[in-house]
Amino acid sequence: MTAELDPIIHPTHRLRICAMLVAGTTVELSVIKDHLDLSPSALSKQVAALVDAGYVKQERLGSDTRRVWLSMTRQGLKAYRGHVAALQEIVNATTVIPADQQS
Repeated sequence: MTAELDPIIHPTHRLRICAMLVAGTTVELSVIKDHLDLSPSALSKQVAALVDAGYVKQERLGSDTRRVWLSMTRQGLKAYRGHVAALQEIVNATTVIPADQQS
């Protein structure tokens, strides 16, 4: 195995947050909250871990300072891609094709 799991991204909610940010570039925090069905405090804790690691950027855009936007940093995108590659390696290494389905 060459890729390694990232301990910051690995918890399920953080992995899902990263997946949403990679798919959406910049996503409003309330959209993530609704999608993950997390309490504000639980979401804040997960986002803070990603921000503290330098994986996610959190900012308020425009005149409405109540709205918080999240986006992946380059470092975060690199870590996310490495984490996904490690997961894929695990799946590929443990997937057994039944003999009757092998070509």
